[in-house]
Amino acid sequence: VQLQASGGGLVQAGGSLRLSCAASGSIFSINAMGWYRQTPGKQRDLVATITSGDRTNYADSVKGRFTISRDNAKNTVYLQMDSLKPEDTAVYYCNAIIRSVRRDVYDYWGLGTQVTVSS
Repeated sequence: VQLQASGGGLVQAGGSLRLSCAASGSIFSINAMGWYRQTPGKQRDLVATITSGDRTNYADSVKGRFTISRDNAKNTVYLQMDSLKPEDTAVYYCNAIIRSVRRDVYDYWGLGTQVTVSS
């Protein structure tokens, strides 16, 4: 199983970006999916998560600005980021809890995509 993230880049403050993360491989089902972010020297922090039942959870710092969604047919999770701020600059990682066709359940991470917001 692999997670492939895309959509990062450089944007001015106040702008928008949309991140995508597609899961591929021997997937039976996907439980929760989410996005985390990390800056140099700091721990990886939760940005947003979404359950298989579309229940969402957001970090306080992004509430009202970011929207997480998923397309179960495509095994893909999205993060729409609006009103971006310089403090949103980080490497963004997607995460998914996946049950394989062998019925094993593992926690998978994508490689990360850089988001840079200029002031």
